[in-house]
Amino acid sequence: MAADFNCDLGEGTGNDALIMPYITSANIACGYHAGDVYSIQQTVELCQQHNVNIGAHPSFLDKAGFGRTAYHLPESEIYELIIQQLIIFSFVADTMNVKIRHVKPHGALYNMSAADAVIAGTIARAVKDFDPALILYGLSGSESIKQAQKIGLNTANEVFADRTYQDDGSLTPRKYANALISEEEKAVGQVLQMLQKGTVTTTSGKEIAIVADTVCLHGDGAHAVELAKAIHKAIMG
Repeated sequence: MAADFNCDLGEGTGNDALIMPYITSANIACGYHAGDVYSIQQTVELCQQHNVNIGAHPSFLDKAGFGRTAYHLPESEIYELIIQQLIIFSFVADTMNVKIRHVKPHGALYNMSAADAVIAGTIARAVKDFDPALILYGLSGSESIKQAQKIGLNTANEVFADRTYQDDGSLTPRKYANALISEEEKAVGQVLQMLQKGTVTTTSGKEIAIVADTVCLHGDGAHAVELAKAIHKAIMG
């Protein structure tokens, strides 16, 4: 039951080298919420060593809030936000002769684009204009996926191993105590349910349909390394 298994990396957590052997795709911070040109280079090198797909992880310009602060910007600024980070990322990738495979927005930008068709469409347009061959990772079944597909951009419906879900398919906001999953058994169980049954059980106990093209684990979680090992064993064999 092999599946794409991605992780947000290059964020200065110190876990990257420990997690990398267990994943198939990396979403690498572009310097706006974490990291810099040097950290991008280091993370890309690790990806090369482990044959991991390379992706850009753009965010709002928000290092103080780790990209989790919601900014309400005009479409033109959101468009430029994505383009500028892809330019930074591709500069490093080009110097290392590697190909960027995908783009996954980070934090507040990701969550806002999942619910807002205008933001989602703007991000999709920027990604396609930069390189129409790129794949956009977005929350399963969300506006991110819908708007990208409308303009013919390749997409990957993303599901989460370490986050709980609401009845509408959105992630439980981090401000709530039950938002994160840190127990290996629970995380693995949720991943297997999503991959095998195409459903996820929400915090209210409801089972809802979900499309799982790629499974995400956050690299900054306290138990990220242990979860990465357990999930890899469950889905890769």
